[in-house]
Amino acid sequence: MPQAHLTLDPSFRIAPVDRRLFGSFVEHMGRCVYTGIYEPGHPAADDNGFRTDVLELTREMGVSVVRYPGGNFVSGYRWEDGVGPDRPSRLDLAWRQIETNAFGLNEFMTWTRAAGVEPMMAVNLGTRGLQEACDLLEYANHPSGTQWSDLRVKHGVTDPYGIKLWCLGNEMDGPWQIGHKTAHEYGRLANETAKAMRIVDPGIELVLCGSSNSGMPTFGAWEATVLEHAYDAVDYLSLHNYYEENGDLPGFLCSAVDMDRYISAIVATADHIGAKLRRKKKINLSFDEWNVWYQSRFAGRERLPFQEAPELIEDTFTAADAVVVGDFLITLLRHADRVSIACQAQLANIIAPIRTEPGGPAWRQTIFHPFALTARHARGMVLRVEPSGPLLETERYGEAPALSAVATVEGSRVALFAVNRSPDQDLDLTARLPAAVRPVSATVIAAGDDPHRVEALPQPLTVQADGDRLTARLPAASWTMILAECSIGDEV
Repeated sequence: MPQAHLTLDPSFRIAPVDRRLFGSFVEHMGRCVYTGIYEPGHPAADDNGFRTDVLELTREMGVSVVRYPGGNFVSGYRWEDGVGPDRPSRLDLAWRQIETNAFGLNEFMTWTRAAGVEPMMAVNLGTRGLQEACDLLEYANHPSGTQWSDLRVKHGVTDPYGIKLWCLGNEMDGPWQIGHKTAHEYGRLANETAKAMRIVDPGIELVLCGSSNSGMPTFGAWEATVLEHAYDAVDYLSLHNYYEENGDLPGFLCSAVDMDRYISAIVATADHIGAKLRRKKKINLSFDEWNVWYQSRFAGRERLPFQEAPELIEDTFTAADAVVVGDFLITLLRHADRVSIACQAQLANIIAPIRTEPGGPAWRQTIFHPFALTARHARGMVLRVEPSGPLLETERYGEAPALSAVATVEGSRVALFAVNRSPDQDLDLTARLPAAVRPVSATVIAAGDDPHRVEALPQPLTVQADGDRLTARLPAASWTMILAECSIGDEV
């Protein structure tokens, strides 16, 4: 039986767990908003038209921050259409949909408060620009006494929202983006917009668009150029990436290897520009779109007829997908010193952990479970665990460790998260701690003999303790969470 080892030690600190790592994403796309989170007339709808069954699942999932309203949608969005009594229907060019604007900024902010999440707003730097971004910020955050803040008050919202997180556009490097720009064009626009927005509200945090994915032909050069323009004006640089199996299960199970390399490359680029500009400030990362997405099944927007809230990329996820999502969360935690925000895309129906039927039930997909468990139990300080074990040879990524792992500790409570990436071999894991340890519980999601089954509930796993050691057999293609008690927390 293959063996793997790791060590939990208070000296191996990475960073505190940032709750913003457990974010999600709501875009006006397909059925994410309409019949997803918002469906007036549904049996479970509240007085605001919000589906309370989806709200309950959002809270259960542990979502901390939600990015809105896009995504590609934001690059053609007139935010004024979604406030006040008059809501014009518009053509959404991003997804070839008819947008009714029945749900807009004020509905979203009411929803975030019901869900207990922090809003993360995006401004349109595609078809619009600096002035519209400042107008939106004034409407949202200025107390009163100006045109836009008084309009908010007129719309029934007396107190300003105080939205802190703002994205300066979306995927502006992508030729598919409405209002696509070169790196120099976007970098200069983002810098000037950021400076103006900070005059409106100095307390905001701003996210600069990085590459749409690591496979973009301008990847790396884009980051370097836009950061040279806007380094001093922003707080975060965004990353987006999606993964799918494409008939290669062994490679797919190692997808987090690519996520890890992607993050490391962006950190290196950001620090290079910081050094070049002679800045002490560090740019942190916002991985504000990530997930499994079977893009090869999507015919593309060009073939879509214009219609309201169509069924669009409503992927049904598998046990293997859940294992990979759990590994992505491990990777994000391992980079908690630089990745401060992360948003799984999207929350409802669109490649989502939560699915709904119009007028019918809402339910959890397989990928819901590793997210909810990690969000609930990853607390305190993230520890690097230095795993050792067998290597896997993959066609996609070359050699990859069979074991992926990270731990968090808060007081005497230890949470160890581990993935066995091998598609066909169990892995005997030994974890060494600095003091006697007592296991509390262990949970596993295993792909097993049928990695493509669409039901995969967490199951209990047997863990043994012997003094300062924990041992467990991790099934092939599995995600595991072990909770234990140990005095390691006293030293952190």
